Amino acid sequence: MASRYWVASLPVPNSASSLWSRLQESISKQAFDTHLYRFNIPNLRVGTLDSLLALSDDLLKSNSFIEGVSHKIRRQIEEMERVSGVVSSSLTVDGVPVDSYLTRFVWDEAKYPTMSPLKEIVDGIHVQIAKIEDDFKVRVAEYNNVRSQLNAINRKQSGSLAVRDLSNLVKPQDIIASEHLATLLAVVPKYSQKDWLSSYETLTAYVVPRSSKKLFEDNEYALYTVTLFIRDADNFRTKARDRGFQIRDFEYNLETQEGRKQELEKLMQDQETLRSSLLQWCYASYGEVFSSWMHFCAVRLFAESILRYGLPPSFLSVVLAPSVKSEKKVRAILEQLCDSGNSAFWKSEDDGGVGVCQRTNVL
Repeated sequence: MASRYWVASLPVPNSASSLWSRLQESISKQAFDTHLYRFNIPNLRVGTLDSLLALSDDLLKSNSFIEGVSHKIRRQIEEMERVSGVVSSSLTVDGVPVDSYLTRFVWDEAKYPTMSPLKEIVDGIHVQIAKIEDDFKVRVAEYNNVRSQLNAINRKQSGSLAVRDLSNLVKPQDIIASEHLATLLAVVPKYSQKDWLSSYETLTAYVVPRSSKKLFEDNEYALYTVTLFIRDADNFRTKARDRGFQIRDFEYNLETQEGRKQELEKLMQDQETLRSSLLQWCYASYGEVFSSWMHFCAVRLFAESILRYGLPPSFLSVVLAPSVKSEKKVRAILEQLCDSGNSAFWKSEDDGGVGVCQRTNVL
């Protein structure tokens, strides 16, 4: 079940600690089921107002891209866990559950030096996520290719008897092949089985009596053998077709059958190996993408707060997890704690929430 979080900032009129206390008190009284955490953003390099405005134009688009990659990897994990029968476990970032990573966020100074220009940090994150997405596409395509091959084989082996591969239904002892005799395979409509059994011996003159044996039956058809003289085979096919029976071309070849079996076993083994490898890669990459996404959110919140609240930076950044029924109450609380010049934002119902409030879903 995905959890919905808001990452928000509020202007600080006097002191951050006083504003934090007021926010805690309001939440506990009016929206007690909403979890509240500090979102610790370091003192980043502000740069010029023009650079912030230019950066702001790209932030929303980049956020959609990074969030999209995160969700694609998560959905792939969910699908493979379902197929594998794996009990879904909490996704992690460096061993920490993603929701805990978000609510206890700590900036990674070694990976993203705070003295770097904001655009450099954002561009670095975008390039990193783009590389992960490219790798993801290649790995998923390889896995899906093997799955498609297996599905094609399974369709051939599980479809209607009129068209399916019969090799897994026929055993060597079912087939007689000699200089003069041959065994044919007849696909008979289920409702016509009595007709087949009463007539096959007399369709032509050279059919071996009592040679027909039922090998398999599905919802529509039954598969029967019939043995006859080779010279009479073409005539028998014609007569059988006239009676509504289909004679399937089939030649039992032990070498071919063994080759098909080995091919199927190899594909199944390849699928399992690729699934396991892709799943482990997705676990690790999801954590990396999520960590990068949260650093991106911190930059975005910082930049948008400067543009909205001005310099020097003086704002309180927080993480909230309101329930659906408490969202309006929480929005009203945030509006009350903003000055009149900024409160209009909290009256907006736009889930895109640029800058001062961002939304994210995590497992």
